[in-house]
Amino acid sequence: MPELPEVETIARTLSPQILDRRILSLELLRKKTLQAGHAWLPRLQGARISRVHRRAKLLLLDLDLPPDAPLPRLCLLFHLKMTGSFFVHPAGAAALKHTRIIFDLDGSPGSRLFFDDIRTFGYCRIAPPESLPDWPFWKSLGPEPLLCPIPTLARRFLGRAAAIKAVLLNQTVIAGIGNIYADEALFQAGIHPATKASRLPFPALESLARSLQDILIRAIAQCGSSIRDYRDALGNAGAFQNTFAVYGRKGQACIRCGVPLLQTRIAGRTTVYCPRCQPETSA
Repeated sequence: MPELPEVETIARTLSPQILDRRILSLELLRKKTLQAGHAWLPRLQGARISRVHRRAKLLLLDLDLPPDAPLPRLCLLFHLKMTGSFFVHPAGAAALKHTRIIFDLDGSPGSRLFFDDIRTFGYCRIAPPESLPDWPFWKSLGPEPLLCPIPTLARRFLGRAAAIKAVLLNQTVIAGIGNIYADEALFQAGIHPATKASRLPFPALESLARSLQDILIRAIAQCGSSIRDYRDALGNAGAFQNTFAVYGRKGQACIRCGVPLLQTRIAGRTTVYCPRCQPETSA
């Protein structure tokens, strides 16, 4: 599943291609992909895309509606889940095998924005932006890790009874972190992933917060991680997977100490760590 760096990269590579373009029409090829907001579909025609951005693992398109619309703005929210992706094609391009939604955009020349999704787990919602705080999923999201000062981020983990890996994956604690960046941050901070957060002293949690931010910033700079299907909105693969310290490297030598990396499961997720650099005595 694309995590924070991948969705951020998609937003950054998609924005220059569609910003300020108007939606001429929309074709919903798989009805179930639109999870909510069907009543707003007729209002999308003529809407201008005023912002492309991210919240947690959601991609958001902010829309300014025509002057005669009953409200000034709408928001398109996409959860990419495992295989969702966006690509801009020339006007008139035919739908692909896994295309779920097509937006025809104005411009000279015009273009078509495809939302493709191989596994069909991804979804779209249409909503007025002022209604988002009432959406239970939106309401449950923790803060953005890159917008928190280190002490504030560390306090999000403080005193929690769950394993620290599980805490990092909990989207109500902190938003946007998945398996890849949790493993990488824990290794960089030298913390065993099964350690209960409540047993970690505050300086260790600050170290983890610092490592998490560093990992995310470096991953975004390398356009995210391409494990299987992920591509940015220009069709390019990410490169951060080439610098993984632990994720997906079970049995390989630790880049720091040379000891073979171990694998376990925490919070139902495969977890790779170094038994020497992340000692189990702290767990």
